Amino acid sequence: MADTETETPVAEEASQTESDASNAGGNEDTIPEFEQLKPNPPQPSKDLNFSRFGGVHVTLTAELGRTELTIQELIGLAEGSVVELHRAISSPVELVAQGVPMGNGEVVVIDNQFAIRIKEIYPS
Repeated sequence: MADTETETPVAEEASQTESDASNAGGNEDTIPEFEQLKPNPPQPSKDLNFSRFGGVHVTLTAELGRTELTIQELIGLAEGSVVELHRAISSPVELVAQGVPMGNGEVVVIDNQFAIRIKEIYPS
């Protein structure tokens, strides 16, 4: 009989602990409340000083053209394959800084290296 009495309180404590643990997370249907904020659009400042960013490196890419291929066509490419781009030879190349189009220009050669003569910088 003593064994039965000691087992019962332990079993009750275990079920109480499980019940407490399930309630510890709170009611899952309760929606947290947040303070309502008014929109605060950025205000341009005339006193901006960008000189401190002068040493930051940015990747500038000149995109010659693009095309779409099927997977089968892509797998079939080998040395000597020719891929046509959807851009006329007289069309300007797109200048892209960190993934953002910033202008366009024309391809030129300077000392046996390709270069771009900027024709247009897009408004920001």
